[in-house]
Amino acid sequence: MKIAVTYENGMVFQHFGKSEAFKYYETDEWGDIVAAEVKSTDGQGHGALAEILKENGVDVLICGGIGQGAQDALAENGIEVYAGNAGAADGVLLAFLAGKIEKQDVKCDHHDHEHGEGHACGEHGCK
Repeated sequence: MKIAVTYENGMVFQHFGKSEAFKYYETDEWGDIVAAEVKSTDGQGHGALAEILKENGVDVLICGGIGQGAQDALAENGIEVYAGNAGAADGVLLAFLAGKIEKQDVKCDHHDHEHGEGHACGEHGCK
């Protein structure tokens, strides 16, 4: 399985559409991590990110906040979304692999505000 985590300075980045990098993890059939790498999005944003993940063979996305349009684009590409996460990317991935992260109905409406550093989903209209 290939898993992508929105990534910035070792942490889960909190705004999917503005992600400048993803950390990609590849697991074997037993759920062990066999490879990990950080890749830039090369300045691409919002609509292009679902295509980048598809091109990289991603099965699962783990992120902080994400809008409905992005969720729909990812679903159309067969990518499962686990949103509403925060903390160290490696730690969140390990929690996911251990079955401790569930899918949440997280929608981030960034049109009414700008997300700054330290934004946590659940604030400013994010549900």
